[in-house]
Amino acid sequence: MSFNYPLLENAFSAQDISSAIKVVKSKKLTMSKKTTEFEKNFSKFIKSKYCLMVNSGSSANLLAFFTLINPIKKNKLKLGDECLIPALCWSTSLWPIIQSGLKPKFIDVDLKTFSPNLETIKKNITKKTKAIMLINVLGNCSEIDKIKSFAKKKNIYLIEDNCESLGSIYKKKFLGTYGDFSTFSFYYSHQLTAGEGGMIVCNNKADYNILKSLRAHGWDREISKKKNTFNFINQGFNLRPLDVSAAIAISQLKRLKQMIKIRKYNRDMIINFLKKSPKWNNQFTFFESSKFLKPSWFSIPLLINQKYLKNKKIFLKNLEKKKIETRPIISGNFINQPAIKLHKFKFNKNNFKNSQEIEDRGFFIGLPTKKIKITDLKKLADCLLDLK
Repeated sequence: MSFNYPLLENAFSAQDISSAIKVVKSKKLTMSKKTTEFEKNFSKFIKSKYCLMVNSGSSANLLAFFTLINPIKKNKLKLGDECLIPALCWSTSLWPIIQSGLKPKFIDVDLKTFSPNLETIKKNITKKTKAIMLINVLGNCSEIDKIKSFAKKKNIYLIEDNCESLGSIYKKKFLGTYGDFSTFSFYYSHQLTAGEGGMIVCNNKADYNILKSLRAHGWDREISKKKNTFNFINQGFNLRPLDVSAAIAISQLKRLKQMIKIRKYNRDMIINFLKKSPKWNNQFTFFESSKFLKPSWFSIPLLINQKYLKNKKIFLKNLEKKKIETRPIISGNFINQPAIKLHKFKFNKNNFKNSQEIEDRGFFIGLPTKKIKITDLKKLADCLLDLK
């Protein structure tokens, strides 16, 4: 029994493509009016005043940390200041901490949310801790309001990596609006896809102006009232997006709520089919949303239960043969990645039992943005439950 079930099917509508073509035909592809329009629309959607589009979510993370250490910023961080980061993370959630001269300190995550809880954060705080990189995983989150309050009380910056959770609402407030800096990704497989692209959100105009300058070479062209200035006021990068990406994002944002509903429908249907199947024998533990959260699901993470775990590698290979795409949850326990050895981090692997368990037991499958057919549901359930 074989059929195609990708991590994400083609998520572009005819209107998305038409919007992109209009920009191409205008011959004005670089960052311009469409980027500004999308920033304004995004700001209105998530109810945050300061939103800046960049070329990727990774670049958004980079700008967050280079703003935190920037000479212009008041209460800037210093070389060697410590930043907590979950061991279950993505590479470019981690590397900007190192690239900006800060010292990352890995902490473990909660098995229910795949993100650190407040208790774990409190246990790992030292006098050197000046920032927390918190990752909202696959549409879910930890007790982020309490973490925010604690960080504020301790004068610790909170960076909220929300690249996987656009549209999730926690206690009537969008994820991605809790941090001093919050980041989003519009990569192909995400809730909103512009092919590439990202957004960084901050809380005040001073940080916003630093971000604008850092995004484009360090000049003041986006800040000054003068046009086409070549006045350089800061260090900088070139992390500008294309108007083509912005045009697609504008189109997709209009139907984001509908796509969130469809993803939720598909998730519920898949899990129900699995649980009601004659083959169901508690093969998996499912990732459930936190209390007070209205989730925007990214995918369906599955944890293989202990009885079946010995056959995980063979099982995933068989799914691949049946054209069901899978991948690790984020990138697994990142302390196991080869690149970690380059930086000589000091840590005790026994302190990351939950992150390791998620790597050992976990994988995820995609969530289509179109309603899944009953015939495909049956095939998918049969393949997933063929775990012995």
